[in-house]
Amino acid sequence: MGFRCGIVGLPNVGKSTLFNALTETAAAQAANYPFCTIEPNVGNVAVPDPRLEQLAAIAGSAKIIETQLAFVDIAGLVRGASKGEGLGNQFLGNIREVDAIVHVLRCFEDGDITHVEGKVDPIADAETVETELMLSDLESLEKRVPNLVKKGQQGDKEAKSAAVVLGRALDLLREGKPARLTVPADADEEKAFAQAQLLTAKPVLYVCNVDEANAADGNEFSARVFAKAKAEGAEAVVVSAAIEAEIATMPPEERGEFLGELGLTETGLARVIRAGYKLLHLLTFFTVGPKEARAWTVDVGAKAPQAAGAIHTDFERGFIRAETTAFDDYIACKGETGARDAGKLRQEGKEYVVQDGDVMLFRFNV
Repeated sequence: MGFRCGIVGLPNVGKSTLFNALTETAAAQAANYPFCTIEPNVGNVAVPDPRLEQLAAIAGSAKIIETQLAFVDIAGLVRGASKGEGLGNQFLGNIREVDAIVHVLRCFEDGDITHVEGKVDPIADAETVETELMLSDLESLEKRVPNLVKKGQQGDKEAKSAAVVLGRALDLLREGKPARLTVPADADEEKAFAQAQLLTAKPVLYVCNVDEANAADGNEFSARVFAKAKAEGAEAVVVSAAIEAEIATMPPEERGEFLGELGLTETGLARVIRAGYKLLHLLTFFTVGPKEARAWTVDVGAKAPQAAGAIHTDFERGFIRAETTAFDDYIACKGETGARDAGKLRQEGKEYVVQDGDVMLFRFNV
């Protein structure tokens, strides 16, 4: 399990260049004209985690397997997309299928690369895209809510709950605010809200695409985006798609020196992943053995049986217990045997809430 992020933005902001760099492929055609991406390209990338190498070294693991992250490169939205402009309906449908929106914003000046609106203004660009998403949600709910109200009045409890929570979302949209600000009152409302698949309910990560000179600290454009993200409870990162594209072509052993020369300590991919994890409330746990050291992803708050289920449904169905060691304890005790001898290996049951970095061995019976 990883998570699926849709890369969106106006044409010519660097979406496909970033996608190509992140996935280290040339699957998406990056070109200086709108709609060079028509079908969404999907790329699965390994989530870099230095802890895996440490675990593998101690356990003598023959193989390292990172958890996966999916990026979907969605064609550029334009003003009027909610009404079908620029193949908008198709693009909006692609966005509906992702878990989070990675909103790429152009934060650099370059006379050789045209801007669809004729000027560089990342805040205006963000508002253009979000307006189209809100208009799409607004149209959807204005049709859906009256029908749910009617069913609720006829005794349908699920419809009544859905009508209440989606009615609140509709009120927000009419005020020009995204549906993600809606707070479900209970589990039933939460379920109905999730099933509605509203575009503006998805969490947003703003990616400020800057030029190489500003890759380390950002610039005036990106500072404005960070302020917007903070006000919305969203996340933002600074990335230079041009640098990421160059790094993608380098041998791994040369990347660290190249980054250091630019004043960077990590790639843009690492920053995007960390921000994405925070945004989607995800954490990583590990399984370690002589054959492989492997990372897995679950939601924050997941209990031990759910973590077992991330590996195989049989593990969850027949869950007995999870032999668990915190990452720091595993390293300090030099492995499972040392952790057991030191009393750091715990026997956790069905109610145990998994912590980031846990090294787990599941006992089950099917």
